[in-house]
Amino acid sequence: MDWVLIITQLLNGLQLGLLLFLLASGLTLVFGIMDFVNLAHGALYMIGAYFCATLTEFTGSFLWGLLIAVPVTAAAGALLEISIIQRLYSKDHLDHVLATFGLILCFDTAVHFLWGPEGKAIPLPTFLDGRVTILPGIEFPTFRLSIILTGLLLAFVLYFIITHTKMGMLIRAGASNRQMVSAHGIDIKSLFTVVFAVGAAMAGFAGMMISPITEASIGMGNEIIIVAFVVIIIGGIGSIKGAFLAAILVGLIDTMGRSFLDTLLKLILSAENAETAAPALSAMAIYILMAAILAVRPQGLFPPKGR
Repeated sequence: MDWVLIITQLLNGLQLGLLLFLLASGLTLVFGIMDFVNLAHGALYMIGAYFCATLTEFTGSFLWGLLIAVPVTAAAGALLEISIIQRLYSKDHLDHVLATFGLILCFDTAVHFLWGPEGKAIPLPTFLDGRVTILPGIEFPTFRLSIILTGLLLAFVLYFIITHTKMGMLIRAGASNRQMVSAHGIDIKSLFTVVFAVGAAMAGFAGMMISPITEASIGMGNEIIIVAFVVIIIGGIGSIKGAFLAAILVGLIDTMGRSFLDTLLKLILSAENAETAAPALSAMAIYILMAAILAVRPQGLFPPKGR
């Protein structure tokens, strides 16, 4: 067994998991507090990436592009919530799905019109475009390591805000019983706007961090949003702790499955059958996990108190 490859893939899985957490954290708060199914959350992931690409090109610095693009994406999320999303809160989930699916098409078309059909690459600064020695004989890309460290830091900051601040108390109360929060005189409309803007910023930041690896492209959020929904269902809708642990679990299962499942299957199947079955089973693994958890614990692993 190649331990270098195993450790490298574990780190890749951790990186994927933390990116999923950045995307899923805002999604689970919006779903948990507002009871709003936002398929267009992945479009904010894409918009953040394009904002960062444009601002990086304008400023000549990825770091400046990142720092400016985060609040710009938050502002775009707040504008979207005030202008369109607020009108949908009173509707049922089918209306949410249909309306936000329409928003996906609008965002994709707008990006095509503004930036063109080609993707936009984001150049990295020299100090992030290299490799760092993790352990003797094990090197890992510097930028991927920075994604892991930044993701862990943001997870800690978000957890601290949710558990140790007044705003976090309101968010947790809203996730458990938003009617009671409103009855206590809290401006629930402003709370919704703030939560939606923070969720947009987190999603956009995830898009910004992955784009130097894959580039910003039209529709880049459409696939990952499905995985983000799997994460929040496994973790428990409205739970930041659940989103974090489920995202790490999903990231590791997906990465390790794609890397090593064919080797394991060769122990019981022929090489040809193992290589044929492994990609399909790897793609199905996280959905099988979700189904198994829902069968045993329908509310997810760590649902908010009161659910």
